[in-house]
Amino acid sequence: MQLSVIIVNYNVEFFLEQCLNSVYAALKHVDGEVFVVDNNSIDGSLDMVRKKFPDVQLIANKDNVGFSRANNQALRIAKGTYHLLLNPDTIVEEDTFKKVVDFMDAHPDAGGLGVKMIDGKGNFLPESKRGLPTPKDAFYKIFGLSRLFPRSKKFGRYHLSFLDMNQTHEIEILSGAFMLMRKDALDKVGLLDEDFFMYGEDIDLSYRIVLGGYKNYYYPDTRIIHYKGESTKKSSVNYVFVFYNAMIIFAKKHFSEKNAKAYSFLINMAIYFRAGMALMSRFVKKAIIPIIDIVVIVLSLFLIAMKYQQVEQKSIPEELLIWALPIYGLIWVLSQLFVGGYDKPIRLIKNVLGSIVGTAVILMIYALLSKDLQFSRLIILLGGGFIALYYVGSRLIFHALLGGDYRIGGAKNKRFVIVGDADEAERVNQILQQTNSKIQSVQFLSPTEESSDEKFIGTLSQLDQAIAIHKIDEVIFCAKNITAAEIITKMLQLEDGHIDFKIAQPETSFLIGSNSIDSQGDLYVMDINRINKPANRRNKRLIDILLSFLLIVLSPLLIWGYKSKGQFLKNLFGILLGKKSFVGYAKIHHSSNLRLPNIKRGILSSVMMVPNNQLDDDGISRLNLIYAKNHSYLMDLKIIFKNFGRLDG
Repeated sequence: MQLSVIIVNYNVEFFLEQCLNSVYAALKHVDGEVFVVDNNSIDGSLDMVRKKFPDVQLIANKDNVGFSRANNQALRIAKGTYHLLLNPDTIVEEDTFKKVVDFMDAHPDAGGLGVKMIDGKGNFLPESKRGLPTPKDAFYKIFGLSRLFPRSKKFGRYHLSFLDMNQTHEIEILSGAFMLMRKDALDKVGLLDEDFFMYGEDIDLSYRIVLGGYKNYYYPDTRIIHYKGESTKKSSVNYVFVFYNAMIIFAKKHFSEKNAKAYSFLINMAIYFRAGMALMSRFVKKAIIPIIDIVVIVLSLFLIAMKYQQVEQKSIPEELLIWALPIYGLIWVLSQLFVGGYDKPIRLIKNVLGSIVGTAVILMIYALLSKDLQFSRLIILLGGGFIALYYVGSRLIFHALLGGDYRIGGAKNKRFVIVGDADEAERVNQILQQTNSKIQSVQFLSPTEESSDEKFIGTLSQLDQAIAIHKIDEVIFCAKNITAAEIITKMLQLEDGHIDFKIAQPETSFLIGSNSIDSQGDLYVMDINRINKPANRRNKRLIDILLSFLLIVLSPLLIWGYKSKGQFLKNLFGILLGKKSFVGYAKIHHSSNLRLPNIKRGILSSVMMVPNNQLDDDGISRLNLIYAKNHSYLMDLKIIFKNFGRLDG
């Protein structure tokens, strides 16, 4: 047997299915086997593999044992001359396996091989080729010198950025996303080191292959899509700690004691530097707009107060203004937050409502103050009017200059083009229409030159013209009609940053792609995430807090109506503390139920609205789906009051 393909999966069912489709297309040209090692996924991955890919040798772990140990489980029983570690969020070309096997056969000195990788937007991934992360090279990368001087042989060694990405090169470190290794080399140097739970294990094994007398190669004559490139993880604080701690393990294992200490010191500096930067970045992204707002509001209130004193010829104590006006400004900003004025996308009506609510709250507080603390209702009313105008005006500016999440009403309607034959393109169009409400137009391109169907505006070879003429935002490729090699070629040709790509797998109800380096990928599936929208989350939590607090206050009277009095109180305090919710999903052991958005465990559920609760698992799953898709605070209130006597459950 020539090739053993090993894929470790953890809760990425859609990506895994797409990956396996491409793997089996590529295995038509070589003799091989496929292993999927699942690390206790709960998203339906196992059922999908058993149903759609019965030839896969499936290893279903009962725990998440980590990347290294999971791969080793399959490596120990794999029979191929070459072993390939492949990430589930990848797509290989139809001739990828034949080309890499032929290369390894022709180069007996090759112990490992990596290929050219691109992300979901067609951008080259620099981790396709890497050098050994020595203390010096790690320093250059951590502090940005490698990015400033990518063509420098001194500063660019971490990603070997000075080497031509389109030429074959001898390298030191392979990427774990696509890591082809000679079995004889593994027999000599050993398998993955299980001290590495996640990250760093590919670096360690690559280096051991080199130490074992073999060579590692970067081979760009075949390409793969890797949706979640290394760059996608850098904003995660958890990634920073796990990745750099893995580097410390590597240093202690392979460097001299002196160099290992220097490396560890450097890495610890990097951990806190990068973690601090990641936290700062998140804080700035979330807080910068409210901070700007409160500064503008408070300064404006002071200007209004000064003008008022001039016109009315009245003097207001300076110390009173110094503490009162910032408090008023804070109340207005908190009111915006409460009504959803900072939710994305922008809704101007919420900004106006937040201004009104803030003004009303301030006037109520003002009325309760003693006379010596009251200075002018007119300043409050003028401030409220200005703040409403400021929020509307500033959000219009955000809409015009920033776009994206700051667009009023959400992202702009997109122009799509679907590339596929008539039947498949129409099937994909139906999925698109059902799952995406932001559609301005949909055009169709034939995958071949022969079609004369009037619905097509052109052919695949004219994709670039179609994009330019029709101002296309997103291209959807039908994998049933177009090879992975053709898709990757087109993505590379159209690499200009503004075009998004999706791939529709045959006989599936999802479209998969990657539009953002901050996310694992984008799926167009039925919108069941209404329950997790910011306003709904906030309203649900508000009901939980207010109602649980009220019931706790009234519990000396209400508790006598419940059989399990202790459980009743325990539930109320659990809800108040945020551990539970009044309403959640009905309990069910069913794979489809596990794909719903995560919410807190509920005391009650929508199933309790059905007389006698005579529902099988499929019926309960459908009700849970309806609850997630159509959730509102009124739905929660209705379920609570209809089942008020069951709060001790």
